[in-house]
Amino acid sequence: MIKSMASPIISAPKREKDPKKRVVITGMGLVSVIGSDVDMFYDKLLAGESGVTLIDNFDASDLPVKIAGKIRDFSADGYIDANEHKHIDNVTKFCLVAGKKALQSADLGLEVLKRLDRTRIGALVGSGVGGASTFAAGTQAYYEQGLKAVSPFMVPNYLSNVGSAKLAIDAGFMGPTYAIAAACATSNYNICAAANHIRKGEADIIVAGGTEAAVIRHCIAGFIACRALSHRNDEPEKASRPWDKGRDGFVMSEGCGLLVMESLDHAIKREANIIAEYLGGALVCDAYHFTEPHPDGLGVSACIAKALQNAGVSPEEVNYVNAHATSTQAGDLAEVIAIKKVFKNTSEMKMNATKNLEPEVTIDTIPNKKKEHQVNVAISNAFGFGGQDSVVVFAPFLP
Repeated sequence: MIKSMASPIISAPKREKDPKKRVVITGMGLVSVIGSDVDMFYDKLLAGESGVTLIDNFDASDLPVKIAGKIRDFSADGYIDANEHKHIDNVTKFCLVAGKKALQSADLGLEVLKRLDRTRIGALVGSGVGGASTFAAGTQAYYEQGLKAVSPFMVPNYLSNVGSAKLAIDAGFMGPTYAIAAACATSNYNICAAANHIRKGEADIIVAGGTEAAVIRHCIAGFIACRALSHRNDEPEKASRPWDKGRDGFVMSEGCGLLVMESLDHAIKREANIIAEYLGGALVCDAYHFTEPHPDGLGVSACIAKALQNAGVSPEEVNYVNAHATSTQAGDLAEVIAIKKVFKNTSEMKMNATKNLEPEVTIDTIPNKKKEHQVNVAISNAFGFGGQDSVVVFAPFLP
């Protein structure tokens, strides 16, 4: 067990200048509980709209948790062939729609892709649990009806790399294509890996992120058993409340968020619109407990420090934190402790959260109302079961 560790020391940073190694974001796509259009999604976030509702896709009357972020009115028209749509899991459907929307936003339609070297384009889309509903249905069919009732599509559709593979097949990508699973840190792990492929000259473009579709009885029951979920059934829209004194756990949700990551050199040559720049990231393990963070936030603070080092960024440059903050009792405060270890002055920093804050939270969490804030450098934290810590660093693109 780790007993003590000094505060992270960050040496003088050196920002990457080689356009072949600089990684920029040229497209975004998503499927979410509050919409599948990036601009609409952002507007609803600013308005404080919640996508958490009572569960109605299965009978949850006998469960102590009856709320989740379930996607409704989902349409794959124009993105997935009708016949294929019948046989693939929602986790893959979300990936294909979000991925193709991301490519469209990056001006990388099929005709454009045909003119590019697709051996240098890949997809890294991870999933914490993969095709959960496919696996559950297949298992139930086997035990109730025997081997003949098991679908031949079962295995190909519950593997966690299916989304990446199908997206690559549809678009003709022949570059690095796989999936990293790291629980709640999955997307960041795939984003870091994608950037490393580009920085090492192994790819020009990679679609990266994560997809999840685990709002099913089996998964909800499992997380209830872990005592991880909020029981605020009477106020679904207020159940997710990071750092709030009344927080009682996180809310299971589903969706997909993907980025088109591209070398600056390649983006400039094809005159792509550049949304932002990925500066760096880091991945570490708490090496402490499978479901609980280190109470002193040691793994998290080390991860933040390594991410800044990798990005060539000093702590003083960071003025926005997209926190992991899932509303768990232990996790929320451990993250704040870690952030304060690295960032000695947080007076100009913003960090997303809500409502009646614990006294340890002295960073501006922008509660209850939107606020204009010019981001200089932003970090995004994500931590998963198993002590999987991850931090990625982004900034507005400056030529």
